[in-house]
Amino acid sequence: MFLLGCLDQLLFGGSPTGYGVLFLPVCVLTAAWVRRGDLLTSPVVVPIGYAVGLLPLADGDGFLGTLMGLVTALATQALWLYGGTLIAGVTALLRRAAPAPARARAGRRPPR
Repeated sequence: MFLLGCLDQLLFGGSPTGYGVLFLPVCVLTAAWVRRGDLLTSPVVVPIGYAVGLLPLADGDGFLGTLMGLVTALATQALWLYGGTLIAGVTALLRRAAPAPARARAGRRPPR
């Protein structure tokens, strides 16, 4: 997400909407690529990644100015954050409800 934030800064001039649009497919990919045992962590990791990716987009001078820009961006762009977290959560729940692949079931043995 940090690299996508830098890319957004270069291509779109730091547009929060552009960053939000780039964020949504990353949410789907995060929930799709995570191990089956870690599915419930993907909705937790997504907001952290969103905040890290906003660092290049946060306007401000110095540490406190950048922190203020980050908090402002998080407050004004919360819809993208909530939408992405919802997408990751739904994707993770659908993957968890789906039956395990055949190769995963074959490796399990009943307890003795």
